[in-house]
Amino acid sequence: MHNKLSLLLLAVFTLMLLNACKQEIPLVYSVECTKSVAPEEVATDTADLKIVAPLTDPFAWSNGQGRSEKFADWSRRRAEIGAEIQYYEIGPKPSRPDSIDAIYTGDSLTITITRNGQSLKLVSHIILPEGEGPFPAVIGIGKGSGSLPEKLFSERQIAQVPFQFWDVMAWEQKRGQEPINKLYPELTFMGAYSAWSWGISRLIDGRELVADEVPIDLQHLAITGCSFAGKMALFGGAFDQRIALTIAQESGGGGAAAWRVSETLGNVETLGRTSHLWFTENLFKFSKSVEKLPYDHHELMAMVAPRALLVLGNPDYEWLAEESGYVSCRAAQRVWETFGIKDRFGFSIVAGHPHCRLPEEQYPEVEAFIEKFLLGNTEVNTVAEIHPYPNVDYKKWTAWWGSNNPVFPKTELKNQSAEKIN
Repeated sequence: MHNKLSLLLLAVFTLMLLNACKQEIPLVYSVECTKSVAPEEVATDTADLKIVAPLTDPFAWSNGQGRSEKFADWSRRRAEIGAEIQYYEIGPKPSRPDSIDAIYTGDSLTITITRNGQSLKLVSHIILPEGEGPFPAVIGIGKGSGSLPEKLFSERQIAQVPFQFWDVMAWEQKRGQEPINKLYPELTFMGAYSAWSWGISRLIDGRELVADEVPIDLQHLAITGCSFAGKMALFGGAFDQRIALTIAQESGGGGAAAWRVSETLGNVETLGRTSHLWFTENLFKFSKSVEKLPYDHHELMAMVAPRALLVLGNPDYEWLAEESGYVSCRAAQRVWETFGIKDRFGFSIVAGHPHCRLPEEQYPEVEAFIEKFLLGNTEVNTVAEIHPYPNVDYKKWTAWWGSNNPVFPKTELKNQSAEKIN
């Protein structure tokens, strides 16, 4: 009896200790970026980049000098990943300019950003619930709730704040001729996902400036979008740590899907097939050598950690490369698991519905993440691992992590050799 009581007390103490450690890891931050790393600190000439055929190790330092799985080191490692993505893929995301003004009139928030003697205006028509607030809020790409059903938010007293991305850069940009280029004429080469991420951050800046007038809880912000806007939501959440919850819906290649894995599939959005206008031309140097990229998109997702991320997929559309997204999600999941916060990351890949139309089967996952990370309901279950790929060997893509030997397991190498002989 005494031994059983001792074991019970030990279990309770261990659980309390784990919860205490978990609580030390923030759910969200009050600043756009907790740490920055200059691209020149991580960038390498393309010809000198090493080949990494499997998925890159998110815990390995960019200089090749070891790795760390300690959360205390994650801020630095996260910044390295962000610097690599900016250097090789999307171009630099400009920092906050000194001159930003915001006015809230009626339901309209108008933000004026001035730089280089030029101004850019962001307009957002905010939908506020009835009552005094402050209310959690979702930033929807294009409209208040993105492509998710509005009722998921309106029924929960959550404000909806649309991001009119065209105020910053058009869906198909004309390089050097977009609104953001007036402020940054030196960045004519920038990709749309850098520009749009900048715009999302400036929208949050504007909301902070009118905090006394607009009853929005700035500690409980979400962002969501679908398809190309799903990529936008993912980049926006990755590059602004003030966003507590990111919901990336059917984001495909250039979103949740890993460039390396997509190369092994069929008619999908690979690096060589994606839009040149969304990224920098620098990225397309890797069209036939994706294994030389020093990162992949499981690390883009990992940049959201330790905050919450839910990835939604739809395998009915081959172009979306959902199998690649699944493998990428499994790899990214390791980051949240390592930090003991697995409940903050989930994925739901469900067929049988039109593109960007959330089916009822996916409501529970979305509602759970909204409840926990916008409304603070800790009783809901946010461990979501829903997919149609039981026979996909996702572990082979990450088996090398921690070994300093970036190759597939021997069985995989034998299979590849046999295919070449045949």
